[in-house]
Parts: sequence; structure tokens; C-alpha cells
Amino acid sequence: MKDFSELLAGRRSCRKYTDEPVSEDDILLLLKAGLMSPTSHNGKSWRFVVVDDKETLKLLSTSKEAGASMLSDAALAIVVCADSLSSDVWVEDASVASAMILMQAEDLGLGACWVQIRERNTMHGTPSGDYVRNILGIPMQFEVVSIISIGHKAGTKPPVREEDLQWEKVYINRYEDRE
Repeated sequence: MKDFSELLAGRRSCRKYTDEPVSEDDILLLLKAGLMSPTSHNGKSWRFVVVDDKETLKLLSTSKEAGASMLSDAALAIVVCADSLSSDVWVEDASVASAMILMQAEDLGLGACWVQIRERNTMHGTPSGDYVRNILGIPMQFEVVSIISIGHKAGTKPPVREEDLQWEKVYINRYEDRE
């Protein structure tokens, strides 16, 4: 395991994958990361759908107008959705779980990328969540928040550099106009 600061700096969105499959042990660890993620009032409103079927991944790669094509080359995807009827903060719960899965992927040396589904549309104007829900048979009460593409990295990106951090966006005790 990397130092957490190193893990944060090294985690970059990966959109190009090799053909190597992800091991069952790694898939289990990715799912544990989602299942261990904190939720409001411990409500656990999220659900996870693991997709490794290549034809289904191809269908999911057209789930939004742009930014989902890498799903067709990923070894697998984890669709993160949440029960919108059981929690008023289902978006936050599912988003935290998505972030935990992304960080676990980086810790395992895997590439991953968040594909935003909520509030997006396919190129034909269909809401992306409805499109994904129909492909995977997800019940209506579950809103699809994201799809995390996962696979072995086909290349590397440099880590985020500390000198590129935007400290001007940080305020202490009170938000102040700096202009």
C-alpha cells in the first residue's frame, strides 16, 4: 500500500486499458471499498452492479453523449446506483462509494475512470440513467450515479504536482473575495 498522499497524487483517470483481466481477488477488494464507504445515518442506500460481459460493456460505452467510450475496452465496470426512496442524500452516498472504489483501484495498481451518468444524456437525448437502468434491469427506484471503468493501465500519467494545487481556492474561517 502506498502512502495515502502518494495514492491521492497518483490517482489519475485512466481511459486506455490492456486486455489483461482483473483478478477475482481485486474485484472483491474493489467491491469491499464500495461496501465499506460511509453513508448518511449508515443507510447504505447504494447498490453496485459489476459488469464484465464485453457486449454489455460496449452498450454501456454509449451511455452518454461523450466520455464513456473507454468502457468498451475496460476489463470491467462497476455501476454505482442508489435507492432514491430510502435516502435524501443518495447522491452523496453513491458519490463517496464511487470515490472509494477509484482509490482502491489506484492502490491495486489498476486504472479507473469515473463516468458521470446522473444528469447526463445519450447522444439521442435519452437520460443516461434510464439507458443504463434498461440495459442492466435496475429497478426504477435506483438512480444510476456513475459507472467506474476498471482495467490494467495501458500507459501512465504523471502524478498531480503539489505546485499545481490551487491554494487560492482555500479560505480560512470565512470566504473572502480576493479580487
